[in-house]
Amino acid sequence: MPIKPENRARYPKNWPQIRKSILERAHNHCEFCGVENYSMRLNPNTGKEVKIILTIAHLDHTPENCDPSNLRALCQKCHNSYDAEHRKETRKRNK
Repeated sequence: MPIKPENRARYPKNWPQIRKSILERAHNHCEFCGVENYSMRLNPNTGKEVKIILTIAHLDHTPENCDPSNLRALCQKCHNSYDAEHRKETRKRNK
């Protein structure tokens, strides 16, 4: 997921290096489903090919917590699935 502008200050200045180290640890594959970064996959909903781009998930949903044990390299499908309940609760709180 791209970092929202309003959250950018919550990430450390060395975030690009942290991201790179997590991708290296994961051997450039999603740590949940194993799909390879930048590979092409067929989207079953549209029938079109899409490029897989790995993101870095904060397991505790706290951008300031960049301990490697709290970070996972995930494809967007796995990242969205992992974050779904958290987003639901956040929407509920913000109503």
